[in-house]
Amino acid sequence: MAQIRPFQGYRPKEGLESEIAALPYDVYNRAEAKQAVKDHPLSFLNIDRAETQFDDSVDTYDPKVYQKAHDLLWQMINDGNFVQEDKPVYYLYELTMNGRVQSGIVACASIDDYLNQVIKKHENTREDKELDRIRHVETCQAQTGPIFLAYRANPVLNEIITRTKHNDALYDFTSEDGITHRVWCVHEDTDISAIADTFAQIDQIYIADGHHRCASAVKVGQRMRAAHPDYTGKEEFNYFLSVLFPDEQLKILDYNRVLKDLNGYTEQDFLEKVKEKFTVKESAVQVHPDKQGTFGMYLGKKWYRLTAKPEILSDDPVDGLDVSVLQNALLSPVLGIKDPKTDARIDFVGGIRGIGELERRCETDCVLAFSMYPTSIAQLFAVADAGRLMPPKSTWFEPKLRSGLFIHQI
Repeated sequence: MAQIRPFQGYRPKEGLESEIAALPYDVYNRAEAKQAVKDHPLSFLNIDRAETQFDDSVDTYDPKVYQKAHDLLWQMINDGNFVQEDKPVYYLYELTMNGRVQSGIVACASIDDYLNQVIKKHENTREDKELDRIRHVETCQAQTGPIFLAYRANPVLNEIITRTKHNDALYDFTSEDGITHRVWCVHEDTDISAIADTFAQIDQIYIADGHHRCASAVKVGQRMRAAHPDYTGKEEFNYFLSVLFPDEQLKILDYNRVLKDLNGYTEQDFLEKVKEKFTVKESAVQVHPDKQGTFGMYLGKKWYRLTAKPEILSDDPVDGLDVSVLQNALLSPVLGIKDPKTDARIDFVGGIRGIGELERRCETDCVLAFSMYPTSIAQLFAVADAGRLMPPKSTWFEPKLRSGLFIHQI
Protein backbone atom coordinates (compact mmCIF):
# COMPACT_ATOMS: atom_id res chain seq x y z
CA MET A 1 0.00 0.00 0.00
CA ALA A 2 1.24 3.47 -0.87
CA GLN A 3 1.43 6.27 1.66
CA ILE A 4 0.58 9.36 -0.35
CA ARG A 5 -0.24 12.12 2.06
CA PRO A 6 -1.20 15.82 1.95
CA PHE A 7 1.25 18.44 3.16
CA GLN A 8 1.22 21.98 4.51
CA GLY A 9 3.41 23.45 1.84
CA TYR A 10 4.50 26.81 0.63
CA ARG A 11 3.43 28.05 -2.80
CA PRO A 12 3.88 31.33 -4.70
CA LYS A 13 1.71 34.27 -3.71
CA GLU A 14 -1.02 34.52 -6.31
CA GLY A 15 0.15 36.77 -9.11
CA LEU A 16 3.81 35.76 -8.77
CA GLU A 17 3.51 32.15 -9.93
CA SER A 18 4.63 32.77 -13.52
CA GLU A 19 7.66 34.76 -12.35
CA ILE A 20 8.72 32.14 -9.81
CA ALA A 21 8.05 28.85 -11.64
CA ALA A 22 11.17 27.49 -13.34
CA LEU A 23 12.23 24.50 -15.37
CA PRO A 24 14.09 21.78 -13.41
CA TYR A 25 17.65 22.60 -12.41
CA ASP A 26 19.14 19.76 -14.44
CA VAL A 27 18.00 20.92 -17.89
CA TYR A 28 20.61 23.71 -17.81
CA ASN A 29 24.37 23.87 -17.77
CA ARG A 30 25.93 26.65 -15.70
CA ALA A 31 26.13 29.20 -18.50
CA GLU A 32 22.54 28.54 -19.57
CA ALA A 33 21.31 28.82 -15.98
CA LYS A 34 23.12 32.12 -15.51
CA GLN A 35 21.55 33.51 -18.67
CA ALA A 36 18.10 32.22 -17.69
CA VAL A 37 18.06 34.05 -14.34
CA LYS A 38 19.33 37.29 -15.81
CA ASP A 39 16.64 39.93 -15.30
CA HIS A 40 14.46 37.33 -13.49
CA PRO A 41 15.13 37.92 -9.78
CA LEU A 42 12.13 35.85 -8.65
CA SER A 43 12.84 32.82 -10.84
CA PHE A 44 13.22 29.73 -8.68
CA LEU A 45 16.26 28.82 -10.75
CA ASN A 46 18.15 31.38 -8.62
CA ILE A 47 17.59 28.99 -5.71
CA ASP A 48 17.85 25.68 -7.54
CA ARG A 49 21.11 26.77 -9.18
CA ALA A 50 22.49 29.25 -6.67
CA GLU A 51 25.92 29.24 -8.33
CA THR A 52 24.31 31.73 -10.71
CA GLN A 53 24.68 34.27 -7.89
CA PHE A 54 28.49 34.02 -8.01
CA ASP A 55 31.15 34.58 -10.64
CA ASP A 56 32.61 31.54 -12.35
CA SER A 57 35.56 31.37 -9.97
CA VAL A 58 33.23 29.89 -7.33
CA ASP A 59 32.78 26.15 -7.75
CA THR A 60 29.22 24.94 -8.41
CA TYR A 61 29.45 22.67 -5.36
CA ASP A 62 31.06 25.13 -2.96
CA PRO A 63 29.29 25.08 0.46
CA LYS A 64 28.51 28.76 0.16
CA VAL A 65 26.47 28.04 -2.98
CA TYR A 66 24.11 25.82 -0.98
CA GLN A 67 23.98 28.36 1.84
CA LYS A 68 23.05 31.00 -0.73
CA ALA A 69 20.19 28.79 -1.92
CA HIS A 70 18.95 28.53 1.67
CA ASP A 71 19.20 32.27 2.22
CA LEU A 72 17.39 33.15 -1.00
CA LEU A 73 14.58 30.66 -0.33
CA TRP A 74 13.84 31.82 3.17
CA GLN A 75 14.26 35.48 2.22
CA MET A 76 11.57 35.01 -0.44
CA ILE A 77 9.32 33.30 2.08
CA ASN A 78 9.89 35.99 4.69
CA ASP A 79 9.31 38.71 2.09
CA GLY A 80 5.85 37.29 1.40
CA ASN A 81 6.57 35.92 -2.08
CA PHE A 82 5.29 32.56 -0.86
CA VAL A 83 2.24 31.70 1.24
CA GLN A 84 1.64 28.65 3.41
CA GLU A 85 -1.59 26.67 3.62
CA ASP A 86 -3.38 26.62 6.97
CA LYS A 87 -3.56 22.80 6.95
CA PRO A 88 -2.17 19.84 4.99
CA VAL A 89 -3.75 19.69 1.52
CA TYR A 90 -3.28 18.11 -1.89
CA TYR A 91 -3.02 20.10 -5.10
CA LEU A 92 -3.85 19.31 -8.70
CA TYR A 93 -1.26 20.35 -11.24
CA GLU A 94 -2.34 20.39 -14.88
CA LEU A 95 0.07 20.87 -17.78
CA THR A 96 -1.08 21.35 -21.36
CA MET A 97 1.34 20.92 -24.26
CA ASN A 98 0.27 21.05 -27.91
CA GLY A 99 -3.32 20.40 -26.84
CA ARG A 100 -2.45 17.32 -24.74
CA VAL A 101 -3.45 17.62 -21.08
CA GLN A 102 -2.05 15.74 -18.09
CA SER A 103 -3.31 16.32 -14.55
CA GLY A 104 -1.39 15.13 -11.52
CA ILE A 105 -1.95 15.06 -7.76
CA VAL A 106 0.69 17.00 -5.82
CA ALA A 107 1.45 15.20 -2.58
CA CYS A 108 4.18 13.75 -0.42
CA ALA A 109 5.27 10.15 -0.96
CA SER A 110 6.90 7.91 1.63
CA ILE A 111 10.62 7.14 1.64
CA ASP A 112 9.67 3.71 3.05
CA ASP A 113 7.63 3.02 -0.08
CA TYR A 114 10.74 3.77 -2.13
CA LEU A 115 12.92 1.55 0.06
CA ASN A 116 10.33 -1.27 -0.04
CA GLN A 117 9.84 -0.91 -3.81
CA VAL A 118 6.21 0.10 -3.68
CA ILE A 119 7.61 3.08 -5.56
CA LYS A 120 9.62 1.50 -8.36
CA LYS A 121 12.53 2.84 -10.35
CA HIS A 122 13.66 2.00 -13.87
CA GLU A 123 17.13 3.54 -14.00
CA ASN A 124 20.23 3.81 -11.85
CA THR A 125 21.50 7.03 -10.35
CA ARG A 126 24.98 8.56 -10.13
CA GLU A 127 26.39 9.30 -6.70
CA ASP A 128 27.85 12.67 -7.68
CA LYS A 129 24.49 13.91 -8.97
CA GLU A 130 22.75 12.61 -5.85
CA LEU A 131 25.22 14.38 -3.57
CA ASP A 132 24.46 17.77 -5.10
CA ARG A 133 20.73 17.52 -4.34
CA ILE A 134 21.37 15.98 -0.92
CA ARG A 135 23.35 19.07 0.01
CA HIS A 136 20.71 21.34 -1.50
CA VAL A 137 17.81 19.73 0.40
CA GLU A 138 19.73 19.44 3.67
CA THR A 139 20.90 23.04 3.58
CA CYS A 140 17.55 24.51 2.51
CA GLN A 141 15.64 22.11 4.80
CA ALA A 142 13.10 21.89 2.01
CA GLN A 143 12.34 19.93 -1.14
CA THR A 144 11.77 22.30 -4.02
CA GLY A 145 11.56 20.15 -7.16
CA PRO A 146 8.82 17.49 -7.28
CA ILE A 147 9.43 13.89 -8.35
CA PHE A 148 7.39 12.84 -11.40
CA LEU A 149 5.52 9.66 -10.42
CA ALA A 150 3.02 7.57 -12.38
CA TYR A 151 0.27 5.16 -11.37
CA ARG A 152 -2.29 3.05 -13.20
CA ALA A 153 -5.37 5.17 -13.68
CA ASN A 154 -7.99 4.82 -10.95
CA PRO A 155 -11.69 5.77 -11.29
CA VAL A 156 -11.96 7.26 -7.78
CA LEU A 157 -8.97 9.52 -8.35
CA ASN A 158 -10.16 10.38 -11.85
CA GLU A 159 -13.52 11.53 -10.43
CA ILE A 160 -11.90 13.76 -7.79
CA ILE A 161 -9.55 15.27 -10.37
CA THR A 162 -12.36 15.97 -12.84
CA ARG A 163 -14.64 17.47 -10.20
CA THR A 164 -11.92 19.65 -8.66
CA LYS A 165 -11.03 21.09 -12.07
CA HIS A 166 -14.55 22.56 -12.31
CA ASN A 167 -13.51 25.01 -9.57
CA ASP A 168 -11.55 28.19 -10.14
CA ALA A 169 -7.82 27.56 -10.47
CA LEU A 170 -5.30 29.06 -8.05
CA TYR A 171 -2.87 29.54 -10.92
CA ASP A 172 -3.39 29.67 -14.67
CA PHE A 173 -0.45 30.82 -16.79
CA THR A 174 1.49 29.94 -19.91
CA SER A 175 5.28 29.73 -19.62
CA GLU A 176 7.72 30.98 -22.23
CA ASP A 177 7.93 27.54 -23.85
CA GLY A 178 4.19 27.53 -24.54
CA ILE A 179 3.18 25.10 -21.79
CA THR A 180 0.02 26.07 -19.91
CA HIS A 181 0.10 25.42 -16.16
CA ARG A 182 -2.96 25.35 -13.91
CA VAL A 183 -3.14 24.52 -10.21
CA TRP A 184 -6.06 23.84 -7.87
CA CYS A 185 -6.08 23.23 -4.11
CA VAL A 186 -7.84 20.09 -2.81
CA HIS A 187 -8.83 21.24 0.68
CA GLU A 188 -12.13 19.46 1.42
CA ASP A 189 -11.56 16.89 4.16
CA THR A 190 -13.68 14.26 2.38
CA ASP A 191 -11.58 14.54 -0.79
CA ILE A 192 -8.33 14.53 1.18
CA SER A 193 -9.37 11.33 2.94
CA ALA A 194 -10.55 9.73 -0.30
CA ILE A 195 -7.24 10.41 -2.06
CA ALA A 196 -5.18 9.02 0.82
CA ASP A 197 -7.43 5.95 1.20
CA THR A 198 -7.41 5.21 -2.53
CA PHE A 199 -3.62 5.36 -2.81
CA ALA A 200 -3.44 3.11 0.27
CA GLN A 201 -4.99 0.41 -1.93
CA ILE A 202 -2.37 0.90 -4.67
CA ASP A 203 0.90 -0.97 -4.26
CA GLN A 204 2.61 -0.10 -7.54
CA ILE A 205 3.78 3.44 -8.24
CA TYR A 206 6.53 4.28 -10.70
CA ILE A 207 9.19 6.95 -11.00
CA ALA A 208 8.72 8.45 -14.43
CA ASP A 209 11.28 11.24 -14.14
CA GLY A 210 13.46 12.56 -11.35
CA HIS A 211 15.37 9.47 -10.19
CA HIS A 212 18.24 11.55 -8.79
CA ARG A 213 15.95 13.95 -6.92
CA CYS A 214 14.06 10.99 -5.50
CA ALA A 215 17.16 9.07 -4.37
CA SER A 216 18.53 12.26 -2.82
CA ALA A 217 15.34 12.99 -0.91
CA VAL A 218 15.29 9.44 0.43
CA LYS A 219 18.90 9.64 1.59
CA VAL A 220 18.26 12.95 3.33
CA GLY A 221 15.35 11.31 5.12
CA GLN A 222 17.53 8.40 6.17
CA ARG A 223 20.20 10.78 7.50
CA MET A 224 17.61 12.68 9.50
CA ARG A 225 16.26 9.43 10.89
CA ALA A 226 19.76 8.55 12.03
CA ALA A 227 20.05 11.95 13.69
CA HIS A 228 16.65 11.51 15.38
CA PRO A 229 16.56 7.86 16.56
CA ASP A 230 13.25 8.50 18.34
CA TYR A 231 11.50 9.43 15.07
CA THR A 232 7.91 8.23 14.71
CA GLY A 233 7.73 8.00 10.91
CA LYS A 234 5.25 10.86 10.70
CA GLU A 235 7.87 13.63 10.51
CA GLU A 236 8.06 15.52 7.24
CA PHE A 237 11.55 14.20 6.49
CA ASN A 238 10.00 10.76 6.01
CA TYR A 239 8.24 12.01 2.87
CA PHE A 240 9.24 13.62 -0.42
CA LEU A 241 7.49 16.06 -2.75
CA SER A 242 5.86 14.40 -5.76
CA VAL A 243 3.33 14.84 -8.53
CA LEU A 244 1.47 11.63 -9.38
CA PHE A 245 -0.06 11.23 -12.85
CA PRO A 246 -2.35 8.49 -14.21
CA ASP A 247 -0.61 6.44 -16.88
CA GLU A 248 -3.31 7.01 -19.49
CA GLN A 249 -2.43 10.72 -19.66
CA LEU A 250 1.33 10.35 -20.08
CA LYS A 251 3.39 10.27 -23.23
CA ILE A 252 7.07 9.45 -23.57
CA LEU A 253 8.93 11.15 -26.41
CA ASP A 254 11.65 9.57 -28.51
CA TYR A 255 15.23 9.74 -27.26
CA ASN A 256 17.43 9.74 -30.35
CA ARG A 257 21.10 8.85 -30.87
CA VAL A 258 23.91 10.62 -32.72
CA LEU A 259 27.39 9.17 -33.31
CA LYS A 260 30.65 10.99 -33.85
CA ASP A 261 32.40 8.34 -35.96
CA LEU A 262 31.81 5.04 -37.75
CA ASN A 263 34.46 3.12 -35.78
CA GLY A 264 36.75 2.95 -38.82
CA TYR A 265 34.10 1.82 -41.33
CA THR A 266 33.43 3.60 -44.60
CA GLU A 267 29.82 4.64 -45.10
CA GLN A 268 29.27 1.81 -47.59
CA ASP A 269 30.88 -0.83 -45.41
CA PHE A 270 28.86 0.33 -42.40
CA LEU A 271 25.67 0.17 -44.44
CA GLU A 272 26.46 -3.44 -45.32
CA LYS A 273 26.91 -4.26 -41.62
CA VAL A 274 23.53 -2.67 -40.86
CA LYS A 275 21.89 -4.88 -43.50
CA GLU A 276 22.99 -7.99 -41.63
CA LYS A 277 20.55 -7.26 -38.81
CA PHE A 278 18.01 -4.85 -40.35
CA THR A 279 16.12 -4.51 -43.59
CA VAL A 280 17.16 -1.16 -45.05
CA LYS A 281 15.16 1.10 -47.34
CA GLU A 282 16.32 4.52 -48.49
CA SER A 283 13.84 7.33 -47.85
CA ALA A 284 13.36 10.63 -49.64
CA VAL A 285 12.05 12.23 -46.42
CA GLN A 286 12.95 12.29 -42.74
CA VAL A 287 12.13 9.02 -41.03
CA HIS A 288 9.92 9.16 -37.94
CA PRO A 289 9.57 5.52 -36.80
CA ASP A 290 5.88 4.63 -36.57
CA LYS A 291 6.03 1.35 -34.67
CA GLN A 292 8.27 -0.67 -32.39
CA GLY A 293 11.17 -2.36 -34.13
CA THR A 294 11.63 0.39 -36.72
CA PHE A 295 14.33 3.06 -36.79
CA GLY A 296 15.37 6.04 -38.85
CA MET A 297 19.02 6.33 -39.84
CA TYR A 298 20.69 9.45 -41.22
CA LEU A 299 24.01 8.72 -42.93
CA GLY A 300 25.82 10.59 -45.68
CA LYS A 301 23.00 13.16 -45.89
CA LYS A 302 20.51 10.39 -46.68
CA TRP A 303 17.66 8.97 -44.61
CA TYR A 304 17.03 5.24 -44.36
CA ARG A 305 14.20 3.29 -42.74
CA LEU A 306 15.48 0.31 -40.76
CA THR A 307 13.32 -2.62 -39.69
CA ALA A 308 14.78 -5.07 -37.20
CA LYS A 309 14.95 -8.65 -38.45
CA PRO A 310 13.00 -11.11 -36.26
CA GLU A 311 16.11 -12.82 -34.91
CA ILE A 312 17.27 -9.72 -33.05
CA LEU A 313 13.91 -9.03 -31.39
CA SER A 314 13.08 -10.24 -27.88
CA ASP A 315 10.12 -10.61 -25.53
CA ASP A 316 12.35 -9.75 -22.57
CA PRO A 317 11.16 -6.48 -20.95
CA VAL A 318 14.63 -4.92 -21.25
CA ASP A 319 16.19 -6.64 -24.27
CA GLY A 320 12.96 -6.07 -26.20
CA LEU A 321 13.18 -2.29 -25.91
CA ASP A 322 14.12 -0.56 -29.16
CA VAL A 323 16.99 1.20 -27.41
CA SER A 324 18.32 -2.25 -26.41
CA VAL A 325 17.82 -3.71 -29.88
CA LEU A 326 19.85 -0.91 -31.43
CA GLN A 327 22.50 -1.11 -28.74
CA ASN A 328 22.90 -4.88 -28.83
CA ALA A 329 22.70 -5.35 -32.60
CA LEU A 330 24.61 -2.33 -33.86
CA LEU A 331 26.02 0.20 -31.44
CA SER A 332 28.01 -2.27 -29.36
CA PRO A 333 29.19 -4.97 -31.81
CA VAL A 334 29.71 -2.74 -34.87
CA LEU A 335 30.42 0.77 -33.56
CA GLY A 336 32.16 -0.34 -30.39
CA ILE A 337 29.89 1.66 -28.06
CA LYS A 338 30.08 -0.71 -25.08
CA ASP A 339 28.86 1.74 -22.43
CA PRO A 340 26.66 4.47 -23.89
CA LYS A 341 26.58 6.23 -20.53
CA THR A 342 30.31 7.00 -20.60
CA ASP A 343 31.43 6.73 -24.24
CA ALA A 344 32.14 10.22 -25.61
CA ARG A 345 31.49 9.08 -29.19
CA ILE A 346 27.72 8.91 -28.66
CA ASP A 347 25.30 11.65 -27.71
CA PHE A 348 21.56 11.74 -27.13
CA VAL A 349 18.94 14.13 -28.49
CA GLY A 350 15.54 14.44 -26.83
CA GLY A 351 12.57 14.22 -29.14
CA ILE A 352 11.42 17.67 -28.09
CA ARG A 353 14.20 19.05 -30.32
CA GLY A 354 12.77 17.43 -33.46
CA ILE A 355 14.26 15.23 -36.18
CA GLY A 356 15.88 18.26 -37.78
CA GLU A 357 18.28 18.44 -34.84
CA LEU A 358 19.72 15.08 -35.92
CA GLU A 359 20.51 16.48 -39.36
CA ARG A 360 22.04 19.57 -37.80
CA ARG A 361 24.29 17.49 -35.57
CA CYS A 362 25.43 15.47 -38.57
CA GLU A 363 26.42 18.71 -40.27
CA THR A 364 28.50 19.83 -37.29
CA ASP A 365 30.04 17.27 -34.91
CA CYS A 366 28.50 13.90 -35.86
CA VAL A 367 28.39 11.56 -38.86
CA LEU A 368 25.48 9.24 -38.04
CA ALA A 369 22.08 9.56 -36.37
CA PHE A 370 19.24 7.24 -35.39
CA SER A 371 15.67 8.36 -34.80
CA MET A 372 13.84 6.11 -32.36
CA TYR A 373 10.29 4.95 -31.73
CA PRO A 374 9.42 6.11 -28.20
CA THR A 375 9.43 3.73 -25.26
CA SER A 376 5.87 3.29 -23.96
CA ILE A 377 4.55 3.74 -20.44
CA ALA A 378 3.55 0.06 -20.48
CA GLN A 379 7.15 -0.90 -21.27
CA LEU A 380 8.43 1.32 -18.44
CA PHE A 381 6.01 -0.35 -16.02
CA ALA A 382 7.02 -3.83 -17.24
CA VAL A 383 10.72 -3.16 -16.69
CA ALA A 384 10.13 -1.73 -13.22
CA ASP A 385 7.75 -4.58 -12.27
CA ALA A 386 10.43 -7.07 -13.27
CA GLY A 387 12.89 -5.31 -10.96
CA ARG A 388 15.05 -4.46 -13.96
CA LEU A 389 16.65 -1.26 -15.23
CA MET A 390 16.39 0.40 -18.62
CA PRO A 391 19.46 1.26 -20.68
CA PRO A 392 20.63 4.87 -20.39
CA LYS A 393 18.55 7.51 -22.15
CA SER A 394 15.51 5.33 -22.78
CA THR A 395 12.79 7.85 -21.92
CA TRP A 396 12.21 11.56 -22.46
CA PHE A 397 9.21 13.06 -20.70
CA GLU A 398 7.56 16.30 -21.70
CA PRO A 399 6.31 18.63 -20.46
CA LYS A 400 8.68 19.18 -17.54
CA LEU A 401 7.29 19.87 -14.08
CA ARG A 402 8.13 23.36 -12.83
CA SER A 403 10.11 23.91 -9.67
CA GLY A 404 9.05 26.53 -7.13
CA LEU A 405 5.30 26.05 -7.44
CA PHE A 406 5.25 23.75 -4.42
CA ILE A 407 7.74 23.64 -1.53
CA HIS A 408 7.83 20.92 1.10
CA GLN A 409 9.59 21.94 4.31
CA ILE A 410 11.24 18.98 6.01
